This record gives sequence, C-alpha cells and structure tokens, in this order.
Amino acid sequence: MVPITISVPTPLQKYTAGTARLELSVHDVPELLECLEQRFPGIKKALVKGDGGLQPFLNIYVNDEDIRFLGGMQYTFQDGDEVLFVPAIAGGK
Repeated sequence: MVPITISVPTPLQKYTAGTARLELSVHDVPELLECLEQRFPGIKKALVKGDGGLQPFLNIYVNDEDIRFLGGMQYTFQDGDEVLFVPAIAGGK
C-alpha cells in the first residue's frame, strides 16, 4: 500500500460529509473503492455499477491522466499519486 491523495468534487462530497481531500494508503483502484466505502458507507454505489465497473458518467484521473489510459481498474498506485474523481456533467440544448 502506498499513500495517495484523493480530491473529491463538490457533487460527491455529500457522501464524504463535505470532505474535499483525503489521504489514504491503498494498492489499487478496487482497494481504493473499498476503503472509501468503509470510511463513507454508500459512496461506492455512486462510483461503481453493480457489475463492478465504474459508473458511466464518472472519470477517474491519476496525476491528470485518465485512468482508462493507465490500465483502468487494474492500475497500481504509486507513492504520492493524486487521484481526482470527475463526474461528467451533461445537459443543455
């Protein structure tokens, strides 16, 4: 496990009691999601579909790189990685 920093955007802070930044020590994305769920029960269903894949309108960035280009759910965190959850915003005319 390595220490990482997670930035939680405002729309997801309702699950983290308003916490905008977290520091956790985890190995990979599935472990991150489980750690978040243990700390903030209910957050996982906002991030992950029933089949274990990410919600379709959620992007995860590690050090400003989309996690899909880093190996997706199999990405192994490096010491000091900065993780950002970005819920997609859609709508308009």
